[in-house]
Amino acid sequence: MAIYFYSSREKPYGCFSNFSAHGLTLDGVWWPTSEHYFQAQKFVGTPHADQIRQVKLPKDAARLGRQRTRPLRPDWEAVKDDVMRQAVLCKFETHADIQDILLSTGNQDLVENAPGDYYWGCGQNGTGKNMLGKILMEVRERLRAG
Repeated sequence: MAIYFYSSREKPYGCFSNFSAHGLTLDGVWWPTSEHYFQAQKFVGTPHADQIRQVKLPKDAARLGRQRTRPLRPDWEAVKDDVMRQAVLCKFETHADIQDILLSTGNQDLVENAPGDYYWGCGQNGTGKNMLGKILMEVRERLRAG
C-alpha cells in the first residue's frame, strides 16, 4: 500500500512536505524549510537566493522561486533533482523525530499527492513522475543503510 502525503499539516506524514517547519543548515546557512533552500538554489550566487531564504513562509519562497522575472540559473533542469535530494537528506538527518517517521514507512511507496504537479508529485490523475516521493524513498534507504 502506498502512503500519500501533500499538506504539511497532515499527521503523521506532513513532515514529508517541503513546506514542513523543519529547518536545516546547508552551504553554511540556515534555511527555514527545505522549500526555501530548493527555491533559492534556482538563483544561487545572486541576491535573489538570500531574498528567498529570508521570507517567512515556504509558500512565499515557492512563489518567489517560480517568478520568471528572476534570472534562473542556466543548469537548473540538470541539477534540480540533486538539489532536492540534498535538501531532503539534510532535513531528515537534522531532525531525528521525522527521520523516525520516514523509517517507520518500511518499504511502502511514498507519493506526493500534488494534483497540479506532474513532476514532483503524482498529478491529478496519478500519472506524474512523483520525483519527491522517489527522493524520499532514496533518502529512507540511505538512512537505513547508515
